[in-house]
Amino acid sequence: MPKLLTIAIPTYNRAELLDKQLAWLAQAIKGFEEDCEILVSDNCSTDNTQQVIQKWQKILSPITFKSNKNSHNLGVVKNIMYCLNSVTTKYVWTIGDDDPIQDRAISYVISKLRQHEDLSLLFLNFSGRNQVTGEPVHPPTIIGNRWFDIDNEDGNGDSKAIFEHCFSKSVGAVIFLTATIYRADLVKRALQIWRDAENNWISLAYLAGYCAANGNVIVTKETYLECVVGVSYWQKEPKSALLMQYKHIPEVILKLQENGYSKQFCRRMLLQNGKEVNWKVFLGALRRWPMSAIKTVIPFLALISLSAFDVMVSKDLKLAESNEISSQEMRSYKP
Repeated sequence: MPKLLTIAIPTYNRAELLDKQLAWLAQAIKGFEEDCEILVSDNCSTDNTQQVIQKWQKILSPITFKSNKNSHNLGVVKNIMYCLNSVTTKYVWTIGDDDPIQDRAISYVISKLRQHEDLSLLFLNFSGRNQVTGEPVHPPTIIGNRWFDIDNEDGNGDSKAIFEHCFSKSVGAVIFLTATIYRADLVKRALQIWRDAENNWISLAYLAGYCAANGNVIVTKETYLECVVGVSYWQKEPKSALLMQYKHIPEVILKLQENGYSKQFCRRMLLQNGKEVNWKVFLGALRRWPMSAIKTVIPFLALISLSAFDVMVSKDLKLAESNEISSQEMRSYKP
Protein backbone atom coordinates (compact mmCIF):
# COMPACT_ATOMS: atom_id res chain seq x y z
CA MET A 1 0.00 0.00 0.00
CA PRO A 2 1.47 3.40 -0.99
CA LYS A 3 2.60 5.68 1.81
CA LEU A 4 0.75 8.94 2.33
CA LEU A 5 3.49 11.33 3.44
CA THR A 6 7.23 11.77 3.07
CA ILE A 7 8.91 13.72 5.86
CA ALA A 8 12.10 14.99 4.25
CA ILE A 9 15.04 16.72 5.92
CA PRO A 10 17.60 18.56 3.78
CA THR A 11 20.77 19.10 5.79
CA TYR A 12 24.38 20.22 5.58
CA ASN A 13 27.12 20.07 8.22
CA ARG A 14 24.72 20.16 11.16
CA ALA A 15 25.00 16.62 12.43
CA GLU A 16 24.14 17.52 16.02
CA LEU A 17 20.97 19.34 15.01
CA LEU A 18 19.99 16.55 12.62
CA ASP A 19 20.46 14.02 15.43
CA LYS A 20 18.08 16.00 17.66
CA GLN A 21 15.51 16.38 14.89
CA LEU A 22 15.56 12.67 14.12
CA ALA A 23 15.20 11.93 17.84
CA TRP A 24 12.07 14.12 17.87
CA LEU A 25 10.78 12.42 14.73
CA ALA A 26 11.32 8.94 16.16
CA GLN A 27 8.96 9.79 19.03
CA ALA A 28 6.41 11.87 17.13
CA ILE A 29 5.96 9.36 14.29
CA LYS A 30 4.90 6.50 16.58
CA GLY A 31 1.53 5.16 15.51
CA PHE A 32 1.91 6.55 11.98
CA GLU A 33 4.71 4.34 10.68
CA GLU A 34 2.47 2.86 7.98
CA ASP A 35 1.59 6.31 6.63
CA CYS A 36 5.03 7.88 6.48
CA GLU A 37 8.43 7.64 4.86
CA ILE A 38 11.54 9.49 5.98
CA LEU A 39 14.09 11.02 3.61
CA VAL A 40 17.30 12.78 4.60
CA SER A 41 19.25 14.57 1.87
CA ASP A 42 22.83 15.34 2.86
CA ASN A 43 24.29 18.21 0.85
CA CYS A 44 27.79 16.64 0.87
CA SER A 45 28.50 17.35 4.53
CA THR A 46 32.07 17.18 5.83
CA ASP A 47 31.11 16.41 9.45
CA ASN A 48 29.62 13.18 10.85
CA THR A 49 26.20 13.64 9.24
CA GLN A 50 26.44 10.25 7.51
CA GLN A 51 27.07 8.48 10.82
CA VAL A 52 24.00 10.17 12.31
CA ILE A 53 21.88 9.05 9.35
CA GLN A 54 23.13 5.46 9.60
CA LYS A 55 22.46 5.42 13.35
CA TRP A 56 18.84 6.47 12.92
CA GLN A 57 18.25 4.19 9.95
CA LYS A 58 19.03 1.27 12.27
CA ILE A 59 16.86 2.62 15.10
CA LEU A 60 13.97 3.38 12.74
CA SER A 61 14.34 0.20 10.66
CA PRO A 62 10.57 -0.58 10.76
CA ILE A 63 9.98 2.67 8.84
CA THR A 64 10.95 3.33 5.22
CA PHE A 65 14.00 5.56 5.73
CA LYS A 66 15.74 6.74 2.58
CA SER A 67 18.90 8.81 2.42
CA ASN A 68 20.76 10.72 -0.25
CA LYS A 69 24.19 12.28 -0.31
CA ASN A 70 24.88 14.80 -3.06
CA SER A 71 28.24 14.50 -4.80
CA HIS A 72 28.89 18.16 -3.99
CA ASN A 73 27.15 20.99 -2.15
CA LEU A 74 24.27 22.00 -4.44
CA GLY A 75 23.19 24.93 -2.31
CA VAL A 76 20.20 25.14 0.04
CA VAL A 77 17.40 25.54 -2.51
CA LYS A 78 18.61 22.82 -4.88
CA ASN A 79 18.85 20.37 -2.00
CA ILE A 80 15.28 21.21 -1.01
CA MET A 81 14.17 20.74 -4.62
CA TYR A 82 15.85 17.33 -4.67
CA CYS A 83 13.64 16.32 -1.72
CA LEU A 84 10.49 17.61 -3.40
CA ASN A 85 11.25 15.96 -6.73
CA SER A 86 12.31 12.56 -5.45
CA VAL A 87 9.35 11.57 -3.25
CA THR A 88 6.93 8.85 -4.32
CA THR A 89 4.22 9.55 -1.71
CA LYS A 90 1.10 11.67 -2.27
CA TYR A 91 2.30 14.45 0.02
CA VAL A 92 5.66 15.83 1.05
CA TRP A 93 6.59 17.73 4.20
CA THR A 94 10.14 19.06 4.03
CA ILE A 95 11.33 20.19 7.45
CA GLY A 96 14.38 22.09 8.62
CA ASP A 97 16.92 20.20 10.68
CA ASP A 98 16.75 22.83 13.43
CA ASP A 99 13.07 23.87 13.59
CA PRO A 100 11.27 23.05 16.87
CA ILE A 101 8.09 21.09 16.01
CA GLN A 102 5.42 19.96 18.45
CA ASP A 103 4.86 16.22 18.84
CA ARG A 104 1.16 16.58 17.94
CA ALA A 105 1.99 18.06 14.52
CA ILE A 106 2.38 14.70 12.78
CA SER A 107 -0.92 13.31 14.05
CA TYR A 108 -2.69 16.51 12.99
CA VAL A 109 -1.13 16.47 9.51
CA ILE A 110 -1.94 12.81 8.89
CA SER A 111 -5.56 13.24 10.06
CA LYS A 112 -6.09 16.19 7.69
CA LEU A 113 -4.45 14.43 4.73
CA ARG A 114 -6.70 11.42 5.28
CA GLN A 115 -9.81 13.56 5.71
CA HIS A 116 -9.33 15.79 2.65
CA GLU A 117 -8.40 13.76 -0.42
CA ASP A 118 -8.38 16.84 -2.67
CA LEU A 119 -6.09 18.85 -0.38
CA SER A 120 -3.24 20.47 -2.28
CA LEU A 121 -1.58 22.62 0.41
CA LEU A 122 -1.46 22.70 4.20
CA PHE A 123 0.04 25.60 6.13
CA LEU A 124 0.89 24.88 9.77
CA ASN A 125 0.70 28.08 11.76
CA PHE A 126 3.82 28.94 13.73
CA SER A 127 5.28 31.38 16.20
CA GLY A 128 8.51 33.33 15.78
CA ARG A 129 11.45 33.82 18.12
CA ASN A 130 14.57 35.95 17.77
CA GLN A 131 17.67 33.78 17.84
CA VAL A 132 19.73 36.30 19.84
CA THR A 133 17.26 37.84 22.29
CA GLY A 134 14.78 34.99 22.59
CA GLU A 135 11.96 37.52 22.23
CA PRO A 136 8.82 36.71 20.20
CA VAL A 137 8.90 37.94 16.61
CA HIS A 138 5.97 38.58 14.27
CA PRO A 139 5.51 40.31 10.91
CA PRO A 140 4.77 44.05 11.18
CA THR A 141 1.43 43.55 9.38
CA ILE A 142 0.19 40.94 11.88
CA ILE A 143 -0.74 41.45 15.53
CA GLY A 144 0.37 38.70 17.87
CA ASN A 145 2.94 35.94 17.59
CA ARG A 146 1.01 33.88 15.04
CA TRP A 147 2.31 34.30 11.52
CA PHE A 148 -0.78 33.32 9.54
CA ASP A 149 -3.54 35.66 10.69
CA ILE A 150 -6.34 33.61 9.13
CA ASP A 151 -7.39 30.01 9.43
CA ASN A 152 -9.23 27.65 7.12
CA GLU A 153 -9.35 24.36 8.95
CA ASP A 154 -12.12 22.81 6.84
CA GLY A 155 -10.29 23.26 3.52
CA ASN A 156 -13.39 24.62 1.79
CA GLY A 157 -12.46 28.28 1.27
CA ASP A 158 -11.35 30.09 -1.88
CA SER A 159 -7.84 28.63 -2.08
CA LYS A 160 -6.35 31.29 -4.34
CA ALA A 161 -7.81 34.07 -2.20
CA ILE A 162 -6.38 32.42 0.94
CA PHE A 163 -2.92 32.18 -0.61
CA GLU A 164 -3.12 35.77 -1.86
CA HIS A 165 -3.97 36.95 1.64
CA CYS A 166 -1.12 34.97 3.23
CA PHE A 167 1.39 36.06 0.59
CA SER A 168 0.44 39.73 0.83
CA LYS A 169 0.68 39.68 4.63
CA SER A 170 4.01 37.87 4.91
CA VAL A 171 6.25 36.46 2.19
CA GLY A 172 8.34 34.94 4.97
CA ALA A 173 5.40 32.89 6.20
CA VAL A 174 4.66 31.22 2.87
CA ILE A 175 8.33 30.35 2.29
CA PHE A 176 8.88 28.88 5.76
CA LEU A 177 9.80 25.36 4.72
CA THR A 178 8.75 23.49 7.85
CA ALA A 179 5.29 25.09 7.92
CA THR A 180 4.26 23.75 4.52
CA ILE A 181 2.95 20.39 3.31
CA TYR A 182 2.57 20.12 -0.48
CA ARG A 183 0.80 17.63 -2.70
CA ALA A 184 3.76 16.05 -4.42
CA ASP A 185 2.43 15.74 -7.97
CA LEU A 186 1.52 19.43 -8.06
CA VAL A 187 4.94 20.47 -6.79
CA LYS A 188 6.64 18.34 -9.43
CA ARG A 189 4.43 19.81 -12.13
CA ALA A 190 5.19 23.34 -10.92
CA LEU A 191 8.92 22.62 -11.06
CA GLN A 192 8.56 21.29 -14.59
CA ILE A 193 6.84 24.52 -15.61
CA TRP A 194 9.51 26.73 -14.02
CA ARG A 195 12.76 24.81 -14.36
CA ASP A 196 14.82 27.71 -13.03
CA ALA A 197 12.93 27.77 -9.72
CA GLU A 198 15.91 26.11 -8.04
CA ASN A 199 17.88 29.32 -8.58
CA ASN A 200 15.31 31.53 -6.83
CA TRP A 201 15.40 31.85 -3.03
CA ILE A 202 11.66 32.68 -2.88
CA SER A 203 10.51 29.89 -5.20
CA LEU A 204 8.77 28.07 -2.33
CA ALA A 205 6.15 30.84 -2.50
CA TYR A 206 5.61 29.98 -6.17
CA LEU A 207 5.19 26.30 -5.30
CA ALA A 208 2.66 27.10 -2.58
CA GLY A 209 0.78 29.44 -4.92
CA TYR A 210 0.69 26.82 -7.66
CA CYS A 211 -0.68 24.19 -5.27
CA ALA A 212 -3.29 26.64 -3.96
CA ALA A 213 -4.44 27.37 -7.51
CA ASN A 214 -4.98 23.66 -8.17
CA GLY A 215 -6.73 22.32 -5.08
CA ASN A 216 -7.91 23.04 -1.56
CA VAL A 217 -5.93 24.74 1.19
CA ILE A 218 -5.85 24.38 4.96
CA VAL A 219 -4.35 27.02 7.25
CA THR A 220 -4.31 26.05 10.90
CA LYS A 221 -5.52 28.30 13.68
CA GLU A 222 -3.23 26.81 16.31
CA THR A 223 0.55 26.95 16.09
CA TYR A 224 2.44 23.68 15.67
CA LEU A 225 6.04 24.84 15.40
CA GLU A 226 8.43 27.72 15.90
CA CYS A 227 10.53 29.72 13.48
CA VAL A 228 13.86 30.92 14.83
CA VAL A 229 14.40 34.28 13.13
CA GLY A 230 17.83 35.63 12.23
CA VAL A 231 19.60 32.41 11.24
CA SER A 232 18.91 32.27 7.49
CA TYR A 233 21.85 32.54 5.12
CA TRP A 234 20.25 35.32 3.08
CA GLN A 235 19.69 37.43 6.20
CA LYS A 236 23.45 37.51 6.78
CA GLU A 237 24.71 37.89 3.20
CA PRO A 238 24.08 41.30 1.54
CA LYS A 239 24.29 39.87 -1.98
CA SER A 240 21.66 37.23 -1.22
CA ALA A 241 19.41 39.81 0.43
CA LEU A 242 19.76 42.04 -2.65
CA LEU A 243 18.75 39.22 -4.99
CA MET A 244 15.81 38.16 -2.86
CA GLN A 245 14.30 41.62 -2.47
CA TYR A 246 15.03 43.10 -5.90
CA LYS A 247 15.00 40.06 -8.19
CA HIS A 248 13.60 36.85 -6.69
CA ILE A 249 10.36 38.20 -5.20
CA PRO A 250 9.40 39.99 -8.45
CA GLU A 251 10.22 36.82 -10.42
CA VAL A 252 7.89 34.78 -8.23
CA ILE A 253 5.08 37.32 -8.55
CA LEU A 254 5.34 37.21 -12.34
CA LYS A 255 5.33 33.39 -12.27
CA LEU A 256 2.18 33.46 -10.15
CA GLN A 257 0.53 35.65 -12.79
CA GLU A 258 1.58 33.19 -15.51
CA ASN A 259 -0.07 30.40 -13.51
CA GLY A 260 -3.51 31.85 -12.94
CA TYR A 261 -3.26 34.73 -10.50
CA SER A 262 -4.82 37.99 -11.63
CA LYS A 263 -2.80 40.79 -13.14
CA GLN A 264 -4.36 43.17 -10.62
CA PHE A 265 -3.18 41.11 -7.65
CA CYS A 266 0.31 40.67 -9.09
CA ARG A 267 0.72 44.36 -9.93
CA ARG A 268 -0.42 45.22 -6.41
CA MET A 269 2.12 42.82 -4.95
CA LEU A 270 4.91 44.24 -7.10
CA LEU A 271 4.10 47.72 -5.84
CA GLN A 272 3.97 46.44 -2.26
CA ASN A 273 7.38 44.84 -2.75
CA GLY A 274 8.65 48.15 -4.12
CA LYS A 275 7.58 49.90 -0.91
CA GLU A 276 9.02 47.23 1.39
CA VAL A 277 12.52 46.78 -0.08
CA ASN A 278 15.39 47.87 2.13
CA TRP A 279 17.41 50.43 0.22
CA LYS A 280 20.28 50.01 2.68
CA VAL A 281 20.72 46.53 1.20
CA PHE A 282 21.08 48.03 -2.27
CA LEU A 283 23.51 50.73 -1.07
CA GLY A 284 25.63 48.15 0.73
CA ALA A 285 25.70 45.97 -2.38
CA LEU A 286 26.48 49.01 -4.53
CA ARG A 287 29.64 49.66 -2.53
CA ARG A 288 30.79 46.05 -2.77
CA TRP A 289 29.56 44.95 -6.20
CA PRO A 290 28.56 48.11 -8.11
CA MET A 291 27.93 46.55 -11.53
CA SER A 292 26.04 43.56 -10.15
CA ALA A 293 23.91 45.78 -7.90
CA ILE A 294 23.01 48.15 -10.76
CA LYS A 295 22.16 45.28 -13.12
CA THR A 296 19.85 43.86 -10.46
CA VAL A 297 18.07 47.07 -9.52
CA ILE A 298 17.45 48.60 -12.97
CA PRO A 299 15.01 45.84 -14.12
CA PHE A 300 13.36 46.04 -10.69
CA LEU A 301 12.74 49.78 -11.03
CA ALA A 302 11.43 49.32 -14.57
CA LEU A 303 8.99 46.64 -13.39
CA ILE A 304 7.77 48.77 -10.47
CA SER A 305 7.27 51.74 -12.80
CA LEU A 306 5.28 49.61 -15.24
CA SER A 307 3.15 48.25 -12.41
CA ALA A 308 2.43 51.74 -11.11
CA PHE A 309 1.43 52.85 -14.62
CA ASP A 310 -0.86 49.83 -15.06
CA VAL A 311 -2.55 50.49 -11.72
CA MET A 312 -3.03 54.17 -12.57
CA VAL A 313 -4.52 53.34 -15.99
CA SER A 314 -6.80 50.73 -14.41
CA LYS A 315 -8.08 53.29 -11.90
CA ASP A 316 -8.68 55.84 -14.68
CA LEU A 317 -10.62 53.27 -16.72
CA LYS A 318 -12.77 52.33 -13.75
CA LEU A 319 -13.45 56.00 -13.05
CA ALA A 320 -14.36 56.61 -16.70
CA GLU A 321 -16.69 53.59 -16.69
CA SER A 322 -18.31 54.81 -13.49
CA ASN A 323 -18.83 58.29 -14.95
CA GLU A 324 -20.27 56.81 -18.15
CA ILE A 325 -22.74 54.70 -16.18
CA SER A 326 -23.75 57.75 -14.15
CA SER A 327 -24.29 59.76 -17.35
CA GLN A 328 -26.43 57.02 -18.86
CA GLU A 329 -28.52 56.86 -15.71
CA MET A 330 -29.02 60.59 -15.79
CA ARG A 331 -30.08 60.55 -19.45
CA SER A 332 -32.55 57.73 -18.84
CA TYR A 333 -34.04 59.39 -15.79
CA LYS A 334 -37.46 60.87 -16.45
CA PRO A 335 -38.97 62.95 -13.63
